[in-house]
Amino acid sequence: MQLATIDLIVISAYALMIIGLAQWVSREKAGHEKDTKDYFLAGKALPWWAIGASLIAANISAEQIIGMSGSGFAIGLGIASYEWMAAITLILVGKYFLPIFLKQGIYTMPQYLEQRYDHSVRMVMAVFWLGLYIFVNLTAILWLGALAMNTIAGIDMFYGIVILGVLATAYSLYGGLKAVALTDIIQVILLVLGGMIVTWLALDQISDGAGALAGFIELSAQAPDKFDMILSPDNPHYVSLPGISVLVGGMWIMNISYWGCNQYIIQRALAAKSVKEAQKGIILAAGLKLLMPIFVVLPGIAAVILTPQITSPDQAYPEMMKLVPTGVKGLVFAALIAAILSSLGSMMNSISTIFTMDIYRHFKPSTQDAKLVKIGRIVALTAIIIAMITARPLLGQFDQAFQYIQEFTGFFTPGIVVLFMLGLFWKHTTARAALAAALGSFIFSGAFWMWWPALPFMDRVGIVFLACAAIAIIISLMSKQVDHVQVVDIDEIDFSTSTSFNTATAATILVLVAFYATWW
Repeated sequence: MQLATIDLIVISAYALMIIGLAQWVSREKAGHEKDTKDYFLAGKALPWWAIGASLIAANISAEQIIGMSGSGFAIGLGIASYEWMAAITLILVGKYFLPIFLKQGIYTMPQYLEQRYDHSVRMVMAVFWLGLYIFVNLTAILWLGALAMNTIAGIDMFYGIVILGVLATAYSLYGGLKAVALTDIIQVILLVLGGMIVTWLALDQISDGAGALAGFIELSAQAPDKFDMILSPDNPHYVSLPGISVLVGGMWIMNISYWGCNQYIIQRALAAKSVKEAQKGIILAAGLKLLMPIFVVLPGIAAVILTPQITSPDQAYPEMMKLVPTGVKGLVFAALIAAILSSLGSMMNSISTIFTMDIYRHFKPSTQDAKLVKIGRIVALTAIIIAMITARPLLGQFDQAFQYIQEFTGFFTPGIVVLFMLGLFWKHTTARAALAAALGSFIFSGAFWMWWPALPFMDRVGIVFLACAAIAIIISLMSKQVDHVQVVDIDEIDFSTSTSFNTATAATILVLVAFYATWW
């Protein structure tokens, strides 16, 4: 698919606009110099709408749009469980996790781990996350984003990586989290608008011009097997979505790790004006997650009817983009670029925050804030350069890089969730138990992967979580208890939420019950 001149003009205008807007929102008052709170936590002043939009913008990238549309083509609506279950997880994080994190006034997740356990846990996890974010996540966003650009517009992979790296640096490096979060509202609007256009045109095509609603009804009638939310064991894709485990098994562990323990995601909530403001942002993000399958899954299902001849599921979204008229196609392509840039900017900022605040400041505690901000910018720039150089060697040999990345991170996810959940809600958990859970997660996951390969990935995550939790509890009970003066006593935390939060929670649950009851 080639882009016309008008499409290229639209894309270029978007790129210039987002860079200019990022510089404008990052400006400081005369005489004020950015400190660490400004750069890493946006001055602790993010409004709820910026938090909600930024959570979604950081979460959604081009490879996820194309990958989930491909899964919609292959599996069907069942893949939407990743989005819909995340809505409930977000609400749980907002109610139970954020009040504790914000009470501690932390910059990073490793910082909380030191307050709760000890310095060794902080440093081990800080180094682990830096390696994961640079060599797995950042390279993946770059490589798969460039792959999406290559698939849709024929842009050479090398140039795609360079373009994405340069644009992400230009818009996020100077302003830090503030530049990323305050521009993410534009990114999300563009992302939703572009996705809605593709979905509308695809469904309208199915109905022969009778509209999207008529197209959805026709699609449901022509491809009923693609609207099963809970897959049966005889389904060829059961290993990817193992039936009822989607609702009660390992998906909860994956979601809690991603939305509640992940610096890359939680950092914008840590930058909230208050707990109530963060919770309002969480509710906005949860609402957007309910809508997400409309434009990341339905286009793939529509492709089953419109382009059944495609040889690879990941061709589904690019094929549906061919329905978009010239000019508007540039807007939709810009939406994909927006998704990639937001994820890159968020990841760069998280890497710089962890290195600067958890590692550099530990070894040089007297460093002035101005120098720490400078170090943060240098680290962010270094990280994106390393990722640009290593993306092809690390991921170029994989046919399904996204699946390999999910498999790799799943080795560590159960232990991380045990480490945080017990640390947050059981005061007897010890540092030794926390490290044992983290190490056990890798050992157990590796053992299951080698000797029980038929076990669905999601079920493996759930079983390893239970095993790691058991080990951590046993070690803690056998260890001498140590008091940590900085640990928040959860009896002193106000977990109450506003009427609007509770109403939105009830509405979210009712919507999900209706979805699963309709397409069970």
